[in-house]
Amino acid sequence: MAPIERITLFKIPNEADRDRVLDQYKVLVKTAVKDGKPYILSTAAGASFPDERNNGFNLSVKTTFASLEDMVYYDEECEAHKALKAVVGPVRTDKLTTFFESVV
Repeated sequence: MAPIERITLFKIPNEADRDRVLDQYKVLVKTAVKDGKPYILSTAAGASFPDERNNGFNLSVKTTFASLEDMVYYDEECEAHKALKAVVGPVRTDKLTTFFESVV
């Protein structure tokens, strides 16, 4: 089974808020654990380059999980993700998330 790739895009109007969210992702990378062990295979996050194709989404995140079960844990139980959502929730105006198993 291939890893699960998750793409999340945010619209966060204020640049200082985007920086705070990115700082919280740095915390998440260091603190996200399942059964006492790190479980996220990789995380990449950054400000999106200005481009008309991004439809206003200005912060992009790619997270890789070993399994769908790990991604569900991330969404439903992970304390580090809950802390991230507490920072992101009040400052985002929109969010788009998709996930897939690569066949390439």
